[in-house]
Amino acid sequence: MISVSAGSGHVRAAQALLETAAQFDVAEVMHIDVMSYVNRGFRALYSGFYRQLILHAPAFWAYLYKKTDQAQHNDVHTLVRRLIERWCTTRLIKKVTQFQPDHIICTHFLPAELLSREIQLGRLTCPVWVQVTDFDLHRLWVQPHMSGYFAANEEVAYKLRVYGIPAAQIHVTGIAVAAVFHPQPKVRPLPGLLTVLVLSGGVHIGSVTEISARLLRRHEGIKVIAIAGNNHQQLAELQLLAEEFSFRLIPMGFSQCIEKWMALSDVVITKPGGLTSSECLIMGLPMLLVDPIPGQEERNGDFLLEHGAALKAHDMAGLEYKLAQLIDDPQRLAAMSAAMLAIAKPDAARQVLTQVLESR
Repeated sequence: MISVSAGSGHVRAAQALLETAAQFDVAEVMHIDVMSYVNRGFRALYSGFYRQLILHAPAFWAYLYKKTDQAQHNDVHTLVRRLIERWCTTRLIKKVTQFQPDHIICTHFLPAELLSREIQLGRLTCPVWVQVTDFDLHRLWVQPHMSGYFAANEEVAYKLRVYGIPAAQIHVTGIAVAAVFHPQPKVRPLPGLLTVLVLSGGVHIGSVTEISARLLRRHEGIKVIAIAGNNHQQLAELQLLAEEFSFRLIPMGFSQCIEKWMALSDVVITKPGGLTSSECLIMGLPMLLVDPIPGQEERNGDFLLEHGAALKAHDMAGLEYKLAQLIDDPQRLAAMSAAMLAIAKPDAARQVLTQVLESR
């Protein structure tokens, strides 16, 4: 499994496949993060620059996303980009060569692009597969010489065919997620209270702390589980806020068991990343979407909205209003949960590995 730690989703998909591989007759399996085999400058540019753009210049990121989606394989900018990437990733190619894999699954387009050239030059002979980790398709995912593609849905599969990938090489499996995410009955520790899980905020909405405070003050009939992640300052603010709201606010830092908090929740406030969305779909956890990253997350959000699995808030007032709708209409909340379960693909990781290993 080869991923890229630019955002956590690609890595989580690879880890899910790694975990599931233990259930198969596989002699040895390895997960490689491309960013561990590049120089510091390239890592800062590729991963760090991406994070800075989406935080401080989302409009410019939206432009780059669209521009690269429309780029041709032989235009000057694409050729220069590929030259820089190849020059900075020689250690990665060496690592892959040393491992001598029978199969490779890429959960990011960068290693797929790099390995495509190695196959073309005859330096790599094993099959290389691609797990697309969003609900829409960017052209960078489409690379020659791949043995197969695993698509999140039928629309992604259709676009792959339009871009020239043979139908026989396309498998609609969904996005691989960890086995701990599975449909389960909701646990209600406090009957009568709607439990809201807050995973992220944004520029137009406010921080997790600000969202939690506004919602708790506006709606007496809710309980909030707020996840600060690795943001220690935000966790401290949440802990101070919890003194005001007592049992109605549970502040948490980084959690390695987010599925447990999802099981306790009736609705989640989050950004529509491909992996987070897939996890919520499997759990049947309705989503209130806030501040999606332009490009991939906006398209993920569109997919969820089209299927009745989510609502979207553009600002804090809109978020308060949409949450009030769900509080007042539990049937709508139940319908959203049912819509999510209808399009969820909880067995994606197993399907991906079955297809890969049966192709031997």
